[in-house]
Amino acid sequence: MIGRRDFITLVGGAVAAWPLAARAQQSQKARRIGALMALGEDDPQSAERVASFRQALADLGWSEARNLKIEWRWTRGDIARVREYSAELVRLAPEVILAQGTPNVAALKQATTSIPIVFAVVNDPVAQGFIASMAHPGGNITGFSFLEYSMVGKSLEMLKQVAPDLARVAVMFNPETYPFYDIHLRSFETVARPLSLALSRAPVRTPAEVEQVIAKLGQQRGSALLVTPDPFTVVHRGAIIRAAAEHRVPATYSFRQHVQEGGLMSYGADTNDIFRRSASYIDRILKGARPADLPAQAPVKFELAINAKAAKALGLKVPQTLLATADEVIE
Repeated sequence: MIGRRDFITLVGGAVAAWPLAARAQQSQKARRIGALMALGEDDPQSAERVASFRQALADLGWSEARNLKIEWRWTRGDIARVREYSAELVRLAPEVILAQGTPNVAALKQATTSIPIVFAVVNDPVAQGFIASMAHPGGNITGFSFLEYSMVGKSLEMLKQVAPDLARVAVMFNPETYPFYDIHLRSFETVARPLSLALSRAPVRTPAEVEQVIAKLGQQRGSALLVTPDPFTVVHRGAIIRAAAEHRVPATYSFRQHVQEGGLMSYGADTNDIFRRSASYIDRILKGARPADLPAQAPVKFELAINAKAAKALGLKVPQTLLATADEVIE
């Protein structure tokens, strides 16, 4: 039986402990971040990247079931959605925003100078004015880039190994979802020159224009297609892959998924790895780091995929040496 003095001591101790318990509960309150994604939620590429991102966050102690809330927005390569969702996320005032792709980063840069932004799979962020330099990004933006010009050169080199008669390559992009490709074409031309390849621009804005461009290439012997990694070409990759097969145009892509869906070959940075690495910057910012103090980083892992079945349908023979270096070969 508890005496009166013991009872008062017990209650007093419990009352004193309540604020501590409340503070502990508050400290476990979910932190909120935003994610502005370039594709659709149902896209297989999105599923892989999100899974990599979530797993990396979990490894760092962050879980949507326990201490993290993520406001996901999916733009599907649509500029109107980009503007709408970037403004919406900024109004929600998350602690940090993950932004995939150039249009999303550009819109968020216009919308906020205070909310930290971590970009993923963005081409040449310095040339586009997102950051001051890779080592010292400055401002509220940092992250993980995708395109390396050496990567473009290697793609063209491998494409010419598969199609030795290759003389011309059209670079396909959407000027609205990637307005900087005209600037990048100069760098592409530099890496194409040693291969005796003539590059031309192939801007497209609709699936109908995709069909027209590829049909015209099919009528020009020695022509091929370099499909750039911009949101429009990724969202509409099915139309590009079908048209390239129908008009017998060799094409090279940046993402493995394109080859898994019937494209000839791809060479590019491992996007799942980029999303895994981006989680580390989200973690550091949630723990107090400033984007300006986190150097932007280039890709460190690359992957080559080849569709031998697609090559055979085009009447092309993939050298055994190239097949041996591929990360994935589809027979």
